[in-house]
Amino acid sequence: MGIVKIDDELHGEIRKASSVMVRSINAQAEYWIKVGMLAEANPGMSFSDIMRDQMKLADVDIRKAVGG
Repeated sequence: MGIVKIDDELHGEIRKASSVMVRSINAQAEYWIKVGMLAEANPGMSFSDIMRDQMKLADVDIRKAVGG
């Protein structure tokens, strides 16, 4: 584990987003970092495409998850 220095304003935005997304501040920052890395590695993919691929890789069945 390492320490990452970020701007105080960005930290505040992460704190607010983490409460909405029901994640810890660290988990929210980690999520945004991972999504950002995936977006840079796959510039032709939309956010939805990236999430769909990640769900497939994790073997998540959306229909089961939402009761459908």
